[in-house]
Amino acid sequence: MDRVIQPPLVDTTACLCRVDTGLKTVAGAKKYVPGTKLCLRPDIKPSIHPTRSKPARGDRNRNQSPLLPGLPDDLAIACLIRVPRIEHCKLRLVCKRWYRLLTGNFFYSLRKSLGIAEEWIYVIKRDRDGKISWHAFDPVYQLWQPLPPVPKEYSEALGFGCAVLSGCHLYLFGGKDPLKGSMRRVIFYSARTNKWHRAPDMLRRRHFFGSCVINNCLYVAGGENEGVHRSLRSAEVYDPNKNRWSFISDMSTAMVPFIGVVYEGKWYLKGLGSHQQVLSEMYQPETDSWYPVYDGMIAGWRNPSATLNGQLYALDCKDGCKVRVYDEGSESWSRHIDSRMHLGNSRALEAAALVPLNGKLCIIRNNMSISLVDVSKFDDLRGSSAEHLWETIAGKGQFKTLVTNLWSSLAGRNRLKSHIVHCQILQA
Repeated sequence: MDRVIQPPLVDTTACLCRVDTGLKTVAGAKKYVPGTKLCLRPDIKPSIHPTRSKPARGDRNRNQSPLLPGLPDDLAIACLIRVPRIEHCKLRLVCKRWYRLLTGNFFYSLRKSLGIAEEWIYVIKRDRDGKISWHAFDPVYQLWQPLPPVPKEYSEALGFGCAVLSGCHLYLFGGKDPLKGSMRRVIFYSARTNKWHRAPDMLRRRHFFGSCVINNCLYVAGGENEGVHRSLRSAEVYDPNKNRWSFISDMSTAMVPFIGVVYEGKWYLKGLGSHQQVLSEMYQPETDSWYPVYDGMIAGWRNPSATLNGQLYALDCKDGCKVRVYDEGSESWSRHIDSRMHLGNSRALEAAALVPLNGKLCIIRNNMSISLVDVSKFDDLRGSSAEHLWETIAGKGQFKTLVTNLWSSLAGRNRLKSHIVHCQILQA
């Protein structure tokens, strides 16, 4: 039995063979109408049976509509990168080309290279029920922005770490799940795509540990884990370029850190040992070594603290209205920047974070009020008052007068609804 040869598929609307025109009225030839895309005369040379091929990438680029009508794409991009960051969520909805542009690295890398990238404050909070939520604050327009929900595994986690890599990726790692215990999980949020992503898990399960970023690598050390040896000495590092975790030298003693900072390229940690004694250690990445520290910096070091332009700062009072400056020459915290506008000692007004923002120190309190301190002009004061260096940003929570705070406390209306767990700065 002879094998039936299937006629080739062609685009019948472009086929130059006119045979099918006469067969449309033949009852037995209904299966050969153009809708079947089967040519009636495949024996005719292929040159008159053109097929519809996929256009090349270059042809597609030439045929697609421009980003902005009347402008070449390079000029259109030059215009779009100057749109304020707060409007980017709307730009992504215009069309597919704009969406691809504003979710890619090229767009935001260009903004960063031209010095027009904007820094936002990202605050992670825990409410009375132990639920985690987070918010983003635009310091230019002084508006709080909605964010995608924190992934389920971190919605009630305790003792997890938080850090920023590459300026635009916020990482959550480790921690303790109320049901499953200590975790190795790592996730990160991209300020460029406004989405959460997975990253490789840590090598050890741990919670209530110390973490920092040096040379765009994430370091983790100490903490606790379930088991016989609860306190940990182990430490590890994550390199985003290699997308891999690796162990580094163990700490001298097991520690649960409660404060840490990177100063002059070294990582300083202070915490509690296995017998509840206070310990301090310093890690030097160049030699992969840990050293005990007992100098004046550690003695007067308080949380929260931060470094800006090579100088180390820490808050000197609970409401964050006075900043201490570390003097390396005398190894003491002898200098202060005082706003002379103290707010009180309530938990709601407690300063929870100290971070650098656009060249200034940013203080964030549990009631979401924010202060900025222009420390770059501190050395020019020469003993004069420093109140003019302070600036209040009216965010979600407003500053209250001392009298209002006092009456609120007496009336019992100042109970804390939530408190800040982590605060970071992301650039896009």
